Amino acid sequence: MADMPQALGEFLYRHIPTIEADMFEFLPLQEPEDLLYAPMRDYPKRGGKRFRPALVLLACQALGGDPHLAVRTAAAFEMFQSFAVVHDDIEDNSEMRRGRPCLHKLYGVPLSINIGDALYATVFQILESNRPLLGADKTLDLIEEMIRGSRETFEGQAYDVGWIRQHYMPTEDEFMVMLRKKTGWYTGRGPCTAGAIIASAPERERAIIGDYGENMAVAFQIWDDLLNIRTTDAAAGQPPGITSGAYGKERGGDIAEGKRTLIVIDLLRKCTKVERGLVLQTLEQDRDITSRQDVETVIGLIEHYGADKYAETVCQTKALESLELLQQLPPGIERDMLAEMLQFLIRRAF
Repeated sequence: MADMPQALGEFLYRHIPTIEADMFEFLPLQEPEDLLYAPMRDYPKRGGKRFRPALVLLACQALGGDPHLAVRTAAAFEMFQSFAVVHDDIEDNSEMRRGRPCLHKLYGVPLSINIGDALYATVFQILESNRPLLGADKTLDLIEEMIRGSRETFEGQAYDVGWIRQHYMPTEDEFMVMLRKKTGWYTGRGPCTAGAIIASAPERERAIIGDYGENMAVAFQIWDDLLNIRTTDAAAGQPPGITSGAYGKERGGDIAEGKRTLIVIDLLRKCTKVERGLVLQTLEQDRDITSRQDVETVIGLIEHYGADKYAETVCQTKALESLELLQQLPPGIERDMLAEMLQFLIRRAF
């Protein structure tokens, strides 16, 4: 795997601790500590790549803004990420997150739902606190962007979870719509647009960097789905860091959860009728009775028919579209770091 470029690494190590410190200021040590506030700090303390908040700062600076004015908003996006994965893990009945058992496995579903709700409320508390720093107009613009993007995320999640409940296999086009909604906004378009708002960028540049972020996020999610079937047990048990390539989730978990991914959609287009029945049976059955062998059989079919290679090609196409969009922005080291961020996140797509 490729090493992180020096300039990008230095940028992240300089700014991420500041973002984290700002975020933890809004996660107080108070009662009910054991039932709410300690679990709220759990996922944020597990680390992660922190690239969503980094995108806020990079987008702001690339468009002529002061990244120090974007730190609080960056913290809000990392808080949104923590909220989203708490609920996502419950809805998917996932096992592992960042190398450890998921929150609902530790605290139970009812408490974890409440913890996620509290994290979501804190997102808006952080954004509202921007008023003395950015003024009322920009603060409201950022809150409105978060509201709009939250709706996009929830609509995407409705498709993602609902298709499993309905036993429905989407087309590739339907899947891409879901991906743009669920992942495209909060992983890419949202952070980049927020940075552009803080930088007072003109509408054209705001739209371009938002499109860059969305394409990058789609490419990243497809790559993440590929990692799910390519990871080793050792990597599944390691939490990801700012520059580490650890995966932190169980191998084949998407298959056990019945997730509709581009990989599975392509496999079902290529395999035999008998194999299709076997794959669908594995996807549709309760994950508690899905064996490791069931998962490995599906992974074997994916590799046999090259469905992973197809997904990798689509990932590369979306990544290259992102890079082409960047070329329309003013040149500079920050624009170069946005390209490096993409290349680091999707290492083998280049």
